[in-house]
Amino acid sequence: MFFKSKWDPRGRHCFITGGSSGLGLSLAILLTKRGADVSIVARNEERLQKALEALEAVRQTPNQLLKTYSFAVDTEAGAASALEAACQAHGGTSPDALFLCAGKSRPGFFVEQDEASLRKALDETYYAQASSALAAAKRMVRRGEKGKIVFVNSVLGYFSIVGYSTYSSGKFALRGLAEALHSEFTLYGIDVHICFPGTIYTPGYEEENRIKPKVTLKIEESDSGATPEVVAEGLLCGVQNGDFHITYDFIGNVFRASTAGSTPRNNMLLDCLYGLIGFIALPFWRRSVDSAVRSHRQEHQEYLTSRDLLDNNATATSTSK
Repeated sequence: MFFKSKWDPRGRHCFITGGSSGLGLSLAILLTKRGADVSIVARNEERLQKALEALEAVRQTPNQLLKTYSFAVDTEAGAASALEAACQAHGGTSPDALFLCAGKSRPGFFVEQDEASLRKALDETYYAQASSALAAAKRMVRRGEKGKIVFVNSVLGYFSIVGYSTYSSGKFALRGLAEALHSEFTLYGIDVHICFPGTIYTPGYEEENRIKPKVTLKIEESDSGATPEVVAEGLLCGVQNGDFHITYDFIGNVFRASTAGSTPRNNMLLDCLYGLIGFIALPFWRRSVDSAVRSHRQEHQEYLTSRDLLDNNATATSTSK
């Protein structure tokens, strides 16, 4: 176990969804620098073209295949079409590794949602990756091919707080899917990994903050995020090391070790230490979060009233309490 060789992306076909911006693009650039053939999938043609220019700028050899494809991947049909298009340039062979970075967060209060927004959130958090995994698994198993499927989750797949009811639902589901596939795909020699990044400083994060509830922003004000480049390095390092659950910073390691259950450990000794830290520290952190939420109650009542989500009588009753 001490001399196990690391997975090397050089010369391998790496397929990335959500690859035109943010983490997906940073990962695509990193893999290109490591000598991989890279296929990126996203919806926006203009962003894809700019992404391809960024990949070409760091090309390592003339023989590297760097391609972009415009598809929606939140359905099995769309994901299968994207995958088949990318495979054609490689003689029909499935990718050596699929990095599923597609996804989006729309923070908000649960009482503001309706059935349509709940379903849309699952499309953007769960099906945006599960559909690609399904299409890839069927293709690889049918053809007897081995490879890697790498999900990109969030630290909010380990816990959740106010404002993320619809987002975390999909991320918890994605963790459950990865846990099942990590077991099932040992039948086929397909490796499964899932990464749990914290805050990533991207244009999408800035857009998210514009609609994020004030109480959520308050809780997150001390959060130390990371650039997409840092997260991409951590993700790839975890894949190369063969980690199932991939975390790359102290906070991520504490939450991972504290919620591991029967999940395979990355390092038994270190994970015991991280778990002990979580056992002591996380209850205090959670109490501080709950206290912040309670202190926001009056302001929240006023917000609900302004959105016509609370009757005047209910406001008066709540205030008197």
